[in-house]
Amino acid sequence: MIISVSPGIVSDLPAIMPVMQAAFSPQYGEAWSLVQCTGALALSGSAMVIARVGADVEGSVCGFAIVRTILDEAELLLIATDPARQRLGVGTTLLNAVVQMTEERSVSRLYVEVRHDNPALDFYYGHHFVKIGERLNYYRRSDGQVGHALTLVRKVPV
Repeated sequence: MIISVSPGIVSDLPAIMPVMQAAFSPQYGEAWSLVQCTGALALSGSAMVIARVGADVEGSVCGFAIVRTILDEAELLLIATDPARQRLGVGTTLLNAVVQMTEERSVSRLYVEVRHDNPALDFYYGHHFVKIGERLNYYRRSDGQVGHALTLVRKVPV
């Protein structure tokens, strides 16, 4: 499968929302709304990259990432892949694009916060992230159960 990645702008947000809704379980309330994404992209240092199936920007959206850079650090705010296309390299392609972007901005560390039981943890650990912190009882599920948030970091470049 050919995956193309290109920068995204606010007008691209409606195209990523189906992936957002499909990729994040409503049980945890982790999917962002269009308003939240618009607000994040309005912040200084924020950027979005969009993955599409095919070699051009007209392909269907199969994933996206939103990152914010402040001085020499960056935080991966969101990264998502259409569940139908997971484990096909979309996430890795997106993360590589984010890392390249942060390298160009002289970032030394890329952070991400993730739920302690998120299946994506293996993805992060496999891409050179290490755990540096934990926030107890940070996430609240729709059934009232709570989960911890892990803070991970990756040096840029590795």
